Amino acid sequence: MKNRFIGAAALLSLAIASCGDKDNFHINGELQNPGEVKKVYLLEADSARVNVVDSTNLSEDGKFSFKRPSLFANLYKLRIGNAVFDMIAENGDDIKFKTDLKDEKHAYEISGSKESEKIQEFNKINSSFGAKLEKISTDYQAAAEKVGGESDSLINIYKPQFMALMDEQSKEILKFVNENKTSLAAFYAATSLNPTRYEKELVTYADDIKDEFKTNKGVQSFIKQMELIKPISVGHKAPDFEIPGLNNKPLKLSDYKGKYVLIDFWASWCAPCRAEMPNVVKQYNKFKSKGLEVIGVSLDKEKAPWEASVKTMNMTWPQGSELLEWEGPTSRAYMVQAIPANFLLDPQGNIVAKNLVGTDLEDFLNKTFSKGE
Repeated sequence: MKNRFIGAAALLSLAIASCGDKDNFHINGELQNPGEVKKVYLLEADSARVNVVDSTNLSEDGKFSFKRPSLFANLYKLRIGNAVFDMIAENGDDIKFKTDLKDEKHAYEISGSKESEKIQEFNKINSSFGAKLEKISTDYQAAAEKVGGESDSLINIYKPQFMALMDEQSKEILKFVNENKTSLAAFYAATSLNPTRYEKELVTYADDIKDEFKTNKGVQSFIKQMELIKPISVGHKAPDFEIPGLNNKPLKLSDYKGKYVLIDFWASWCAPCRAEMPNVVKQYNKFKSKGLEVIGVSLDKEKAPWEASVKTMNMTWPQGSELLEWEGPTSRAYMVQAIPANFLLDPQGNIVAKNLVGTDLEDFLNKTFSKGE
């Protein structure tokens, strides 16, 4: 009787040690159908990358465990064979994980961490849309093979479907973020959004969580980045500037108040800029009589190639440059890190859109100028 009591007490003490460990988190996993898998890897995310931080051998009955300290709640991943599983862990968590490696969808069960359940919920959203997007891609490839290759007519059929589904996915992600703002899972969901297309929403989200996750370096880096972007984000007054014009006269943004102004950052050496420029020329010629002005800000270092490109590409709007490439005060004030880049301002000088190219630029201008008709 005494020995039985001692054994039970020992088991109980082990359980308490695991559940009550405030200096580490614990992961206890179980694999069904592990196949050739012999090792499990634990990965940790930092502000820039995901690194392997631990590994363990799989037991003969398909079980494994990790014990690790974490200074703050953070994103971790289990890499098992060719599959990767997300979780969020912090000290004190006692996480139970289970999956069947024969499941091609990589579904898994997880408990002991509410944050991990939330990241799993987010991943289900992505998986659902991923399957739909893959079907559109497969259907397109099949249609292309049937007619003997890719064609503009097929692209015009399938691309809108693909883009509409991606927009729907982003809206679902935004809904998840807004419903779970105090969850770290919402942060990882937010950072999966296109930062150009959803800049306004990301700036707002950063404001909402500025007092949260103060020890998480990735979150704090994101908040600081959004604070830098905020002054030149949609809804804010565009920074004024005065730069030397191509005609050797000062070019001032303030001189164009009362018009819709497209500030277009480009350079003669930039191939994507040159590819987009015919579209800018087309939109300028279409909307200039309705009140659109374009101001070109070149990131060239030499005047000759800049001037030659302006002429050959029929850029008839005002042009200016500090001839300092990325180090020009104007490009730095607008945080231009890639070109082409543009900012559309309303007559009051507020930024109403950013980085519109191709049909997106034409569609936005059509909607903008049709309002007054």
